[in-house]
Amino acid sequence: MRPSDQTEPEAARIQRVLRALLVAALLGLGLYILHGFLRALVWALVLAIALWPLFNRARRRFPPGRHNILWPAVFTGLVAGLLLLPIAGLAVEAGREAHDLLAYAREAERNGIPVPDFVAHLPYGAAAVTEWWNAHLAHAGLAHEVTERLNTTSNRDLTRTLGAGLVHRVVLFGFCLLALFFLFREGDAVVAQSLRASQRLFGPRGERVARQMVASVHGTVDGLVLVGIGEGFLLGIVYALAGVPHPVLFGALTAVAAMIPFGAPLAFGLAAVLLLAGGAVVPAAIVVAAGFVITFVADHFVRPALIGGTTRLPFLWVLLGILGGVETFGLLGLFVGPAVMAALILLWRELTEGPETSA
Repeated sequence: MRPSDQTEPEAARIQRVLRALLVAALLGLGLYILHGFLRALVWALVLAIALWPLFNRARRRFPPGRHNILWPAVFTGLVAGLLLLPIAGLAVEAGREAHDLLAYAREAERNGIPVPDFVAHLPYGAAAVTEWWNAHLAHAGLAHEVTERLNTTSNRDLTRTLGAGLVHRVVLFGFCLLALFFLFREGDAVVAQSLRASQRLFGPRGERVARQMVASVHGTVDGLVLVGIGEGFLLGIVYALAGVPHPVLFGALTAVAAMIPFGAPLAFGLAAVLLLAGGAVVPAAIVVAAGFVITFVADHFVRPALIGGTTRLPFLWVLLGILGGVETFGLLGLFVGPAVMAALILLWRELTEGPETSA
């Protein structure tokens, strides 16, 4: 055997190793450069996957033009509107409350804060609470004393930090919308390239894992987001009938809280506490009872059917994926956690059920 015959395979092996090292280095460098925008990119990917069936249906019914801009712009605008309108409503409501709070603070500065009526009805410690309240809160000049005790420098630093954080989140939101637009526009090419890459890197199993993760995102959107919105809508009606202040706001809060397992009781529990503080015992009991009935039906029947039925994933693993994902990634974990669990369960089934059932 000639020496050149021995060196050619060795050179090819070295080239493969160097190529793999170069790809790994470039991938690591790319992730490091984009690490500040990774959450926005993943959010855009989740939104694109969740809305892709509806986007495809609209595109088939009304074909876009040659540049394929109309429907991506429409769906991106709808996402922006659905996210910004509640925030704008909360901002308007907060502005009104801030105006009332400012008037209340001025009144407290002139006359102090009177002892609330419920203090006199406390079963224990009513006299002590009244005495403390009169000594610290019921006298004039309260707001001036509070202002003097506050550290102005710390407040300025806190305001600067909050402002910088707000600007950063606005930039990330805009970047997420931009990425979402291009995912809608180039979605067919992205899907085809992703499936081809999965096929080449991991074989048929890689394509099945990718499809399972996409199905888990669809199931999570149906089981968490849509069911949470439904819970918020129904409980919003209950809030309005029971006389809860700001029922629309509390309904929106309940919808967001209901997307997280065991989060809805915190929202309707707060509404019941507000009713109890106003002396409305029966409406508070109705809110609690209706809240537990609605959440029981949603958590034990609707969500398992929507999420588990889409991915053949046991609801226990869905729940663990959601809770672990939220703890690790925040709200993004609502979708990332179940997707990872779905991929792991699929791989486990293919390992345990054998090649006959996994082919």
